[in-house]
Amino acid sequence: MGVSGTGKTTLATGLAERFGWVFQEGDDLHPPANVAKMSSGQPLTDDDRWPWLDRVAVWIKDQLANGRSGVITCSALRRVYRDRLRRSGVVFVLLHGSREQITDRLAARRGHYMPLSLLNSQLATLELPGADEQAVIVPLGGTPEQELDAALDGLRQAGITVPD
Repeated sequence: MGVSGTGKTTLATGLAERFGWVFQEGDDLHPPANVAKMSSGQPLTDDDRWPWLDRVAVWIKDQLANGRSGVITCSALRRVYRDRLRRSGVVFVLLHGSREQITDRLAARRGHYMPLSLLNSQLATLELPGADEQAVIVPLGGTPEQELDAALDGLRQAGITVPD
């Protein structure tokens, strides 16, 4: 989880590979209207987000119902969004850094519909996970491998068995 440009897809694919789990790009579950809206530089509203979050929740529910573990990317910026996704066994991993770090990553990213101009609205929407939420916070600033290692360490500390 995290704002656009933090490296969710890179980290999630690394986690999925490490655990041998299925990976789902959450952005692929956005309705076309959401993609068009973001592409034009307009931030999503809660009304825009609910159908998308419901699709993400269904994916999570299906994985759990079929006895499969998985990794899915999703901004999950607000607690109420995470509440919509939360299930027993779900752990959120937040990639979190400074506006400057994220701006640099967004500026270097190619081929994504999310413009840099929406970063401020996403940062304004972000609610850090509370102490009562099952969440690991990974600070930005390292290489993708270092951030993966930090996520794995956080998951270990959260009681998740991490394969060697």
